[in-house]
Amino acid sequence: MDTLLFTQHNIFMLLQQMSVFLVIAYLFTKSPVFRTFNIGDLRPKQMIILYVVFSTFSIMGTYFGFPINDAIANTRAIGAVLAGIIGGPALGTAVGLTSGLHRVTLGGFTAVSCGISTTLEGLIGGLFHLYLVRTNQQSKLLSPKIAFIATFIAEIVQMFTILLTAKPYSEAVALVHIIYLPMIVANSCGSAIFVSIIRDQKSMFDKLGVIFSNKALRIADETLSILSKGFNQETADKLAKIIHQETKVGAVAITDREKVLAFHGIGSDHHKVGITLSAQPTIQAINEDRIIFIDGVRKRWKCTLSENCPLGSILSVPLRFENEVIGTINLFEPKNKLFLTMNKTLGEGITNLLSNQLLHVRYNEQKSLLVEAELKLIQAQINPHFLFNALNTIIAILRKDSDRARELLLHISNFFRTNLKRKGALATLEEEMNHVNSYLVIEKARFEDRLNLEINIDPDLLNIKIPVFTLQPLIENAIKHGISDMITPGTVKISAKRVDGMTFIAIEDNAGNCGEWDTTGLGMNIVEKRIKNLCGEQYGLEVDCVPEERTTVTVKLPERGCRSDKSTDY
Repeated sequence: MDTLLFTQHNIFMLLQQMSVFLVIAYLFTKSPVFRTFNIGDLRPKQMIILYVVFSTFSIMGTYFGFPINDAIANTRAIGAVLAGIIGGPALGTAVGLTSGLHRVTLGGFTAVSCGISTTLEGLIGGLFHLYLVRTNQQSKLLSPKIAFIATFIAEIVQMFTILLTAKPYSEAVALVHIIYLPMIVANSCGSAIFVSIIRDQKSMFDKLGVIFSNKALRIADETLSILSKGFNQETADKLAKIIHQETKVGAVAITDREKVLAFHGIGSDHHKVGITLSAQPTIQAINEDRIIFIDGVRKRWKCTLSENCPLGSILSVPLRFENEVIGTINLFEPKNKLFLTMNKTLGEGITNLLSNQLLHVRYNEQKSLLVEAELKLIQAQINPHFLFNALNTIIAILRKDSDRARELLLHISNFFRTNLKRKGALATLEEEMNHVNSYLVIEKARFEDRLNLEINIDPDLLNIKIPVFTLQPLIENAIKHGISDMITPGTVKISAKRVDGMTFIAIEDNAGNCGEWDTTGLGMNIVEKRIKNLCGEQYGLEVDCVPEERTTVTVKLPERGCRSDKSTDY
């Protein structure tokens, strides 16, 4: 009975002390730093931050413990195991080693045993991470059940480590008999609760992100065709109307550098189209090329046009085109309404989107034969129907699978960011395939089982240089002129190999719509011309089509790829 009461007391003590630990963890999830983390895709800087955070948690777990027989019953394992589950073996081992070494410095006959076991606990968490990632179960990285099981196993390993390494053995047995149940229960439950806190916070952010993304997608879908007609008073009025409808803010104004081009919302009786700019935040945003935000709480915006203006806050974002401010987009809220952070972020994002769309439009207007001009032109040869279809696909998926929709958003963002910002005339085949992969993921989501992909590329060819944007137009043609017209499932094959001193990259579809292919079309023509400019006149494209059977476009390149000086003898 005394032993049972003592064990229950130890469990209660650890759970009580762990509550402080969990409060700190909860506060961390509320911090701005936490919101930037994408579990399962952590950058080096984020890994360093997590190392510091979990090492601190683990060390604090030691201090929150209480002494038993010259040892310390503690919650140190939580930090090490969770670091491994979230960040992988390297992070888990690093956190376990750090907190383990700290434990060694505190002394006691189990000091070395605890140092070793804490390192192993971090590694065990990392092994769980590897298993989940390699079996495509990344969503379970924040599973309380997984955290409980991993910590349960880690604590059992710790008990065996103490028995195997702590001396004298009799004291180690006595200690394990006392602490095994309290530490297994407290640490396993603590890990599960900790992960549950993180998961709930991430879920909340994800739900807000879905709402945000849905609005952004609708705006993008509706504004692209408008901006294709240029940036003027007519298009500005349509843009302002769309933004006002989607954001539900008090009012939206779009200006150029001198006057108001469009205004929708409350206050339109005195905020007239065509008047010279008078709002100081707007003038400041243009002159200083930075976002100006007056929230209406700490500082109230005062309209210069009417003393009775109902608007009290303003977000003025510069609208840029080719690094030059050409105007602003302004969001307003009434004096009695708080300016939501989500609307502030959305306003900034919309402006960046429109800036990129304006750039896209300008690129479509440039058809120079110079290499750099041709590069910009091929960057702009994205079929608008692809964008519209992609947006509609994602909007449809949002209703039933927000996680998949979010992944598709990342791919479409990566695709267009690469198209608009890529520099240099050449890229490795691996880089081209990474770019194409984002396109294919989106098209696969659109066609589902109607589109099959087969990729067979010699790994030795991944580092060869080819002209940028060579593959995407060819693959787009295979889908647009081939697979999209098929009733039965279609297949696109991408292969690359070396034969007789040359490199051949083939894109083949099984539609065989020979009449649909136009080898003199703008996209094909630019690809052909760039290959000859950068690789040599003897290289280029070959099209082989067998009606209703297959179409194969072969890219002929030097054996070891292209060089910007056209030299292939190296």
